Amino acid sequence: MMLVPRKIRLISILGFISLTLTGCANWSYYLHSINGHYAIIDKSRKINTVLNDKNTPPDLSNKLQKVAEIREFAINQLHLPESESYTRYADLERTYALKNLFAAREFSVQGHRWCYPFIGCAGYRGYFDQKKLAAFQKQMESQGFDVYVGNVAAYSTLGWFDDPVLNTFIHWPEERLAGLIFHELAHQHVYIKGDSRFNESFAMATQQLGVERWLQAKGEKQKLSRYRKQLDNRQQVIALIINARSQLQQLYAQNIDDEQKRLKKKTMMEKLKEDYANLAGSFTVPDGFKHWFAKDLNNAQLASVSTYYEQIPLFRKIFQYQQKDFKSFLDYVKNMQGLNDAERLNCLQQWQSLATSQDLLAMNDEKKSTNITACST
Repeated sequence: MMLVPRKIRLISILGFISLTLTGCANWSYYLHSINGHYAIIDKSRKINTVLNDKNTPPDLSNKLQKVAEIREFAINQLHLPESESYTRYADLERTYALKNLFAAREFSVQGHRWCYPFIGCAGYRGYFDQKKLAAFQKQMESQGFDVYVGNVAAYSTLGWFDDPVLNTFIHWPEERLAGLIFHELAHQHVYIKGDSRFNESFAMATQQLGVERWLQAKGEKQKLSRYRKQLDNRQQVIALIINARSQLQQLYAQNIDDEQKRLKKKTMMEKLKEDYANLAGSFTVPDGFKHWFAKDLNNAQLASVSTYYEQIPLFRKIFQYQQKDFKSFLDYVKNMQGLNDAERLNCLQQWQSLATSQDLLAMNDEKKSTNITACST
């Protein structure tokens, strides 16, 4: 059978990985990952083919046409990368693409990190295979780790492959569907090896800003107002979680025995759930965390939120300073890719020090460039 180019590339990567790995456990995991990804690619068909198929349900056709519109907007209006991503469709016959496992020590707020070829280190480990996931979860828990597993509707291959549209998210509401595509294309624009928090916070900020611009362009004032209210509510919840992590960090640093820490940790996790319930009760627009808080909370779960959300306000500040111009914003962040870890941290800390929108306006008016110098290679 002739190998299609996508499979040839996968086999080439697999061959390279086989030369760089040490140990059968790593080999097994990467083989599973590549097989899982190829299974998705193998199921995919060009969207035009799906649209021309008389057996395609009308609601799916409508959604796929909407994806084409969103993709065109992302490329032409948001200046996100133009690739063949989201020009194919795959029905995985399940409700998620894969599952991510997060882990943290019992008395640590820092998430555990795993390192991989090509992408560097990350604070999560993805699984397509449920049995492998369950075995690894059991292994981590036996070593004393807190573990959190979350469903993942889509993921980016960072431009290595043409990411398809999946049944796992195609029927989402329009603004959520658009946000996911903007998010994943943002990863194709900038991805810094080993800095999950930077990568995910940037992609989340691009997602939010992109959806706002999308709704503005469509004249959807009511939806835009609701979306911004949802973001505001979500930011309040994230602030609650970050504050709880700070308190837990102080607890874990105390010179008390483990059983006392364990009891206090449990009390603080329960308090966080109670605080969330009180806060969410005042929301007129859902914040999206209801099911997240329905589970028993642990350090790994809290660390996962930090990875995706903690730096979003910094990127939104950068966007505002760039006069809300997407190309300037993306170019600015792309430039940060050339900084080393210490320089990038210094750059973001300077943005952190800008507390108000008035600060940003003053910087524009006075043409100050301190932050630009700190964030330039």
